[in-house]
Amino acid sequence: MADQFSSSIAFGLNLSKRIYYEKGSAPTPAPAMSRSPEEYLPTAPMCYAVITDPETVENPDIRSYQPYVLGRCEPPALIPLQLHGVAMEVECCLDTAFVTVMGTWRVHCVTGSSKCDCQVAIPMGEQGSLLGLEVVDAEKSYHTELLSLKDEKDKDKVAKAKDGYFLKSQIYTIKIPQLRGGSIFSIKIRWSQKILFHNGQFSLSVPFSFPSYVTPVGKRISKKEKIILEVNSGAATEVLCKTTSHPLKGLVRQAGKLSLSYEAEVPAWSSTDFSFSYTVSSTDIFGGVLLQSPYLRDFDDREMFCLYLYPGNDEDRKVFRKDVVFVVDISASMKGSPLENIKNALLTSISQLNSQDTFNIIAFNGEVNLWSQSIELATEQAILKASKWVDATFIANGGTNIFLPLTKAMKLFQKSMESIPLIFLITDGAVEDEREICNFVKSCVTSGQSVRTPRICTLGIGLHCNHYFLQMLAQIGRGHYDAAHDLDSIDFRMQRLFITASSVIASDITMETIEDLDSQVLFPSHIPDLSLGSLLIISGRYSGTFPESVKVTGTLADMTNFVVDLKVKREKDTQLSNVLSKRHIDFVTADAWLLGSEELEEKVIELSTQNKVTSEYTCMVLVEKDEGKKAPQPEPFLIQKVYSRFSLQRFDLNGQKLFLGGMGLGFGDMKATAENIPPAIKEAKPSEGLLQKAASTCCGRLANNCCGMCLLQTCAFMNDQCTIVCTQICAALACFELIKCCIELCECDCFE
Repeated sequence: MADQFSSSIAFGLNLSKRIYYEKGSAPTPAPAMSRSPEEYLPTAPMCYAVITDPETVENPDIRSYQPYVLGRCEPPALIPLQLHGVAMEVECCLDTAFVTVMGTWRVHCVTGSSKCDCQVAIPMGEQGSLLGLEVVDAEKSYHTELLSLKDEKDKDKVAKAKDGYFLKSQIYTIKIPQLRGGSIFSIKIRWSQKILFHNGQFSLSVPFSFPSYVTPVGKRISKKEKIILEVNSGAATEVLCKTTSHPLKGLVRQAGKLSLSYEAEVPAWSSTDFSFSYTVSSTDIFGGVLLQSPYLRDFDDREMFCLYLYPGNDEDRKVFRKDVVFVVDISASMKGSPLENIKNALLTSISQLNSQDTFNIIAFNGEVNLWSQSIELATEQAILKASKWVDATFIANGGTNIFLPLTKAMKLFQKSMESIPLIFLITDGAVEDEREICNFVKSCVTSGQSVRTPRICTLGIGLHCNHYFLQMLAQIGRGHYDAAHDLDSIDFRMQRLFITASSVIASDITMETIEDLDSQVLFPSHIPDLSLGSLLIISGRYSGTFPESVKVTGTLADMTNFVVDLKVKREKDTQLSNVLSKRHIDFVTADAWLLGSEELEEKVIELSTQNKVTSEYTCMVLVEKDEGKKAPQPEPFLIQKVYSRFSLQRFDLNGQKLFLGGMGLGFGDMKATAENIPPAIKEAKPSEGLLQKAASTCCGRLANNCCGMCLLQTCAFMNDQCTIVCTQICAALACFELIKCCIELCECDCFE
């Protein structure tokens, strides 16, 4: 799908050569199309005119009388629209960033008497989740809403939806119906994404790199760019800025908070992503507890709390010794790049083990293959031996059985209080006994010693596996979960998962002084270890009187105990529900799946619609506001406060509703797993029209992407009579100046 999208943009840029500009003005030329399908994929929020009739492509202000074009574009061409202003606000709280981007765009490529659909592409950062979209122009306005998916008819509509889909795992596209040529419209997009954390440093990267060809043509057009950044660490220590991609200036600097901004008239839009890194000044373990009352009409009237622990930025802090077992799926569906990427990441991870660490490898399909009958020290000889075994054993074939290799892995660990047992489960499939596996691991956790209970880390590949099973397994096992929706991200995500899970500095963590509360619910229910690679966040709801401080205890890597008294404070500047809603929805969804509880499903729906965060049981719809109640035109560079529940302006659902494609992960596909179908990636299932290779332009209907130049080249392989006929046809086309049109519109590269 990404290839088709990129090709449609390349075709649209060629088609935009028909647009005539006044003397002295010329658009920035687009780069030549490379062989890479990533060439034209959006690296910032973008808008495209969807062109089905090439004859409508024209400057809406200046008529140029281009040659008439017959036929239609199938699939439609995508012409990038010109950007007239852009502003972005980023608010960081704990490990989550909330991004609002507002841009002003002009339909510069369609005649004023015509209309066209506009495709909005929204690339989001790490674990991005779309919160909403607003579109306002002079004639109409659109906004997104979340609806329950309890109705089977609505589920069918979402499954068949073509107006919204994932182009790639972090690029979502939405089609806006029928905007008039020459019109100027504003778009406000909101999403959340994770802030990466390692060794005491937070790193944020937001897609904000605009291609040169969206720069508006004309010397008098003002181009204003604005960025506002706010950081709230929750702690009382100083926030230190490390690196930034744009020239930000300080506005406010307080204990635990930082506010920066950048605003300028620019000759060209930002050509780099917005990146920012910072640290919270402390070398030791520290944290705090935030409380907040439920807001008006909250379905859960209990108080909210959030406990967080920072590992500090002391890179020399001692970490636990590791006993590691890798449990790798080598079923037939993993054939090719998935298994090769896993092999590379596995061997890299093993090479990073210390000589005091131990490891083993289990490869499974329908059967189980162990590298060794026991875990072995990570010596150079053992690592070399394991590498040869991996090369010989990792051959994709057979089915998928997760229970047997997991039970064998848990039996491998020896009794030692000075090391952390780790199991890394990597799979692309779903199996029937997933609930039995979770219950088995839960029984092991409750009956075993806390430090010696294996931590289970899971990595799901593609969409055929049940990601909520893997999340639940990691939660019960007090480990970490990650997903590789794009096959080329497997290596990176597995290595990052390994680094995070293998840098434990504090284990067996407990929270004291909160047992006397009348009621409480924790997310996650099993407290994981504190690692140098992640922030530890425990959140939930409670009723009763919360203590003024919370005592947190645990075991350090040198086997000494540590105690931290965390101060409790009421949070006023940040809506905790916004920060925690996605986390809570994922945990409750996993519980609903495990227990098969309709009551918990209803709770997920309430959480989702209340906080405007998508879930497995809700869908996003694009609503056209009634003409008589249209929203006022927003100021291009005024961004409303993001932390106001992240809800877009509310309207009645009385206009046209367009169902957008599902944004959830689903609960796996056991049929695809049984048939060993390669892992599906998180992208659109295109309609039939998008799968067509031929463009119905003046030459597209002739022999599937054939044109006059193609005919001339073909003459070398024909006899004399055929050659004469073809050359006469080309001569006739040239007389009517259609060869030039073919050069502009043909999708083949024979003219390059």
